[in-house]
Amino acid sequence: MTTNKTILVTGATGQQGGSVARALLGKGHAVRALTRNPGTEAARRLAAAGAEIVAGDFSDPASVERAARGADAMFVVTSFWGNGPEVETEQGIAAVQGAKAAGVGHLVFSSVADANKATGIPHFESKYRIEQAITALGIPHTIVAPVAFMENVVAPWGIEALRNGIYAFGLPAQRSNQLIAVADIGAFVAAVIERGASLFGKRFDIAGDQLSGTEQAAILARATGRPVHYQEIPLAAARQQDPESAIMFEWFDRVGYDVDIPALHQAFPEVRWHAFDAWARDFDWSVLAAPSQAANG
Repeated sequence: MTTNKTILVTGATGQQGGSVARALLGKGHAVRALTRNPGTEAARRLAAAGAEIVAGDFSDPASVERAARGADAMFVVTSFWGNGPEVETEQGIAAVQGAKAAGVGHLVFSSVADANKATGIPHFESKYRIEQAITALGIPHTIVAPVAFMENVVAPWGIEALRNGIYAFGLPAQRSNQLIAVADIGAFVAAVIERGASLFGKRFDIAGDQLSGTEQAAILARATGRPVHYQEIPLAAARQQDPESAIMFEWFDRVGYDVDIPALHQAFPEVRWHAFDAWARDFDWSVLAAPSQAANG
């Protein structure tokens, strides 16, 4: 029988943190949801679901330490968006230092798959520097490292193209890429926290499926009930628009994620792993309505 724990979840109003908070609440654990703005709609939904909302910010390490005191475990997720990889590293290290100062018994850090393999991708390297800091601190920890999110197909940078029947990505049409549903990240982190000490010091690259762009487009067409065609983003165009993404696309094509998906799923049967087609069937595709239609619908 699993003993209920108190877990501090950072980034709780974002994709990963929200998924982790919901998964833990669903298993009966006490969740402290750390957010910079407790007044957001996402924070109110978490509170309604049973989470304790606490204000805190990685730029204020003392606030993180206060929130972490008395917690059995802490989930830390960082992002380079907006501030860049260097700030991500600084804030992530500050957060894990706060966890150690608070005496947290188990730190779970969300990195990215293959960040420990010298990819040269700036936002992979920034997360790996945080991993190294965690190891140096000596705090009991587990690294959870997801591959690309299935939800990226409806991210702001791609939704308009998808409305027009195009799924665009920076890989050749037949080159496969590994994917994971955000819900599976939350479920996996919950499993890691429940297994506890047996996973201290371990690092897990996690994925749910592996498909080519053409295969993903065909699944999206079936799920949405509208034509969807795959379109490769040329590397030169990616370099001009977003050099960081171009570095990542080049690495995806040259090396790519290499999670042993069958072995992972066998080792963690408690996670309801989503294949991409299952994720697409479950997704609410009303987001593809034109913004004016969605507002009036």
